[in-house]
Amino acid sequence: MRAIVLVGGFGTRLQPLTLATPKQMLPVVDRPMIEWVVGHLGEHGVNEAILALGYRPDAFMAAYPDAECAGVRLRYAVEDSPLDTAGAIRFAASEAGIDERFLVVNGDVLTDLDIGALVAFHDAAGGAGTIHLHPVDDPSRYGVVPIDADGRVVEFVEKPLRDQAPSRWINAGAYVLEPEVLNRIDPEGKVSIERVTFPALAGEGRLFGFQTETYWIDAGTPATYLQAQLDLVDGHRATTPPAVAADATVADGAKVEHAVLMAGASVADGASVVDSAVLPGARVERGATVRDAVVGPDAVVGTDAVVDGGTVLGAGAVVEPGEILTDVRRPGAA
Repeated sequence: MRAIVLVGGFGTRLQPLTLATPKQMLPVVDRPMIEWVVGHLGEHGVNEAILALGYRPDAFMAAYPDAECAGVRLRYAVEDSPLDTAGAIRFAASEAGIDERFLVVNGDVLTDLDIGALVAFHDAAGGAGTIHLHPVDDPSRYGVVPIDADGRVVEFVEKPLRDQAPSRWINAGAYVLEPEVLNRIDPEGKVSIERVTFPALAGEGRLFGFQTETYWIDAGTPATYLQAQLDLVDGHRATTPPAVAADATVADGAKVEHAVLMAGASVADGASVVDSAVLPGARVERGATVRDAVVGPDAVVGTDAVVDGGTVLGAGAVVEPGEILTDVRRPGAA
């Protein structure tokens, strides 16, 4: 099968990390997020992934000049202007000449979903589309998808109020679609698959939901981006990479606990890094404390400084010696 990977967004929720870098090119432990996504597709038989690009397409092309990622062949579909989800899908499918059943996945979702089982369910159901569904405690951030006993989608409710959600099962960002769905998407302007295409299919009884409780996370916010890192090194996924990169440096008197240190990162004597991610080339200087935070590439946490409470440091950000940052983003969003 072929898959369209939606990677065109600006990554606003992850600023300042995304001020110059698309979120799917941000590192997750030992490789860019996009490699986790595309590698998972490849493990389930996908041999070509079409990247639906918008923001900084050059970053992807420079990273994969041979048009191959994690063993999967790549194609690039670059939007001239944002087309929203359905518009991006139609555009990418047209650019790639897709005329058969295909997959769509969100590029910031990390999951151990059995894609083969999703496709088999879709084939058996005989609908025009099938959505992967995952349960969450608070569905108000997502599209909520109640289904009947046969798995047919009853309705599609996008981001309901928490106490009005008809179900805990949400749209988890992976779809199997028949090519006929493409003809339902207006080729001009922005079209949302969540607000337009899916509700229309559900109204005709041609949309199904496939429920699983396998590992799943939307890594598009600072909290979930950090959680995705820690879940990997804690062994909650099929793959468990080392928490500390081989070329990261940890002084004998430093404390590193439940944290990820990426390539070239360093933690000096007397410093403490807990429940955090320190991205490539970042430095935590002597006596500094980093807790529940993300330290961006080449950022510096100065001597005796404190960075905690969900703080996110962008690439090259500097925390002065003795400075205290709690729940701060530096530099701020553009």
